[in-house]
Amino acid sequence: ISELGIYPAVDPLDSTSRMLSPHILGEEHYNTARGVQKVLQNYKNLQDIIAILGMDELSEDDKLTVARARKIQRFLSQPFHVAEVFTGAAGKYVELKESINSFQ
Repeated sequence: ISELGIYPAVDPLDSTSRMLSPHILGEEHYNTARGVQKVLQNYKNLQDIIAILGMDELSEDDKLTVARARKIQRFLSQPFHVAEVFTGAAGKYVELKESINSFQ
């Protein structure tokens, strides 16, 4: 992740939390997080096809998945306070509800 310039360098597919539970987060937050993970996993599954055949050979649905996943990656690389030392960009605070809504 860090080699892509994404900080904090946390891979949402390789990282998990016991807190990721509908009983702790609530249904909306939990379902949104799982939906984001699903998009990122589908994108990861398309990486070999993209590398071999290119984006032009993907179906329209797969192209949409790629576009969504790239937007998610950009969102996850926004200026976080914990990443200031790596990026030099001042961290910003975004309300939880705003973050959840932006992924729906």
